[in-house]
Amino acid sequence: MREIVFDTETTGTDPERGDRIVEIGCVELIDLVPTGATFHRYINPERDVPAEVVRVHGLTGDFLSDKPVFGASEVVEELLAFIGDAPLVAHNAEFDRRFLNAELGRLGLSLIPKERCVDTLLIARKKYPGAPASLDALCRRLNIDLTARDKHGALLDSQLLAAVYLELKGGRERRLDFLDPAEAAETQIQASEGVLEAKASLPKRERPHALELLSTLEELEAHGTFIATLGKEPVWNKFLTDRGQQSA
Repeated sequence: MREIVFDTETTGTDPERGDRIVEIGCVELIDLVPTGATFHRYINPERDVPAEVVRVHGLTGDFLSDKPVFGASEVVEELLAFIGDAPLVAHNAEFDRRFLNAELGRLGLSLIPKERCVDTLLIARKKYPGAPASLDALCRRLNIDLTARDKHGALLDSQLLAAVYLELKGGRERRLDFLDPAEAAETQIQASEGVLEAKASLPKRERPHALELLSTLEELEAHGTFIATLGKEPVWNKFLTDRGQQSA
């Protein structure tokens, strides 16, 4: 299954009051695991960036002034081509969806429906009720390295969220559940056959010396007396004969 984890950085908290996207980052997942394919753009918001917001993501108006606007083909067209029709995963997904739809709406493009989005914040709150559910808190809880996160960044946060999402969905062990029962059975059979083939290819080695008897002669005689009560020609007779020849 293909999914896209994404994150945005913005000039504020409300697109209806004119706040705009200044950065967007996306990470492609196949069966919950990052493929290495990413999309990342800085975007000229065509407005100022408040100082309190700069303290969060570090993106100043001067830095963004020569970046493409959202409507440029290298942003919107390449973004839409990258995400395709895959489900979109975000932390507090409604925030990012509102900003993305505000930008798409300005261009007269189709909006992202709510049901297409997967909200990791809601998943985390259900999995860990009452516990902090910020991205930082989840990374610490799930032992995901945060050392590279000095400030918020759309691509870095998407990469961290991809790791968090995998753990929220059951961890790496969950990948074993992706096969249907028939495929899983066939995979197990193939693995077993591979082990048997590997064992069959190993060279057979003979013992240089027979193992020493651990039983005393008295014990062997007592055992022989017992075997004699079992009827005609029990298989133990052959064993006793062979062991007696080896010890002679």
